[in-house]
Amino acid sequence: MSDLSIKIRIADRDYPMRVSPPEEERLRLAGRQLNERIKEFREQYGIQDKQDLLAMIALSTMADGLKVSKEKDGTDAALTERLTRLDALLSSLVLS
Repeated sequence: MSDLSIKIRIADRDYPMRVSPPEEERLRLAGRQLNERIKEFREQYGIQDKQDLLAMIALSTMADGLKVSKEKDGTDAALTERLTRLDALLSSLVLS
C-alpha cells in the first residue's frame, strides 16, 4: 500500500502531506473541523488574525483533551476498584 499525496487547506493555506490511505479520511475530516472552529472563533470573539485564532483553538483543544484524560483516569480507577471487589467476591465463593 503506497502513500497518497494530499493537500489539506487550513485557514486559507494549503498543507501538502503524504499519508496512508486509511489516514486520508481522518486528516480531511480534521481539516474540515478545524476550519469550522476557526469560523466559530472568528464570529464568537471577533478576531481576524489567523495565528491568534489557531493559537486559541490549540489552547481550547488541549484543555478539552486534558479534561477528557482526567475523566478517563477517574473512570478507569473506579472500574479497577469495582473489578477488584468483584474478583475478591468471586474468589471467596470459589474457595468456600
